Amino acid sequence: MIFSRRTVQVAALTLLTIPIAAPPQAAADTGKRTQTDAGAVARRMLAQLKVARPLSIRGYSHRRFQPRWAHHRGRCGTREVVLARDGRHVRRNAACHPVKGVWYSPYDGKRLKSEKQVDVDHVVPLSYAWRSGAAKWSQARRRAFANDLTRPELIVVSHSVNIAKGGQGPQSWRPPRRGYWCRYATSWITVKHHYRLFVTRKEKVSLLNMLRTCR
Repeated sequence: MIFSRRTVQVAALTLLTIPIAAPPQAAADTGKRTQTDAGAVARRMLAQLKVARPLSIRGYSHRRFQPRWAHHRGRCGTREVVLARDGRHVRRNAACHPVKGVWYSPYDGKRLKSEKQVDVDHVVPLSYAWRSGAAKWSQARRRAFANDLTRPELIVVSHSVNIAKGGQGPQSWRPPRRGYWCRYATSWITVKHHYRLFVTRKEKVSLLNMLRTCR
């Protein structure tokens, strides 16, 4: 059978444009590699952090970091921005305050349908940051830390789990959901690495233990 050159070219182009779907197992493997890679990066960052004894809590107050939430995009404060970012079907009033929405708390796996049930948590607590080196910062740097929307420092969680966590570090408190330990440890390390906050010996051991779940 004889084909014209144009027919052969069209057939070749058609073959080139046929999408090849990745098998489900390949997608799952990609997710595992992503978590494994994140754990490896976090280990390298953790190795670069200074290990020291915690500083005194003397002189700390919440207002030294956050007299109020910073404003973004008009009337919206940092808290409202995070609630909108981490929620689903979030509706806000004229003052930007959420009046309706659904939020998932990754620390304890709770799904919450009221803004009154959620808190915006500082992954590295402000008081803990103070004892890790932030006591020596300027007021402007502490304020930037408390309102950081770029690093994984702010996250919506249930009010109850946030109260349980308080200002504790990973050596004394970890998310009840073991499945979140990898993400929690990598977030904690990412924040501390960016701001050059030091870690304690026990804190480092606890973070390494949580990173073992990154697989």
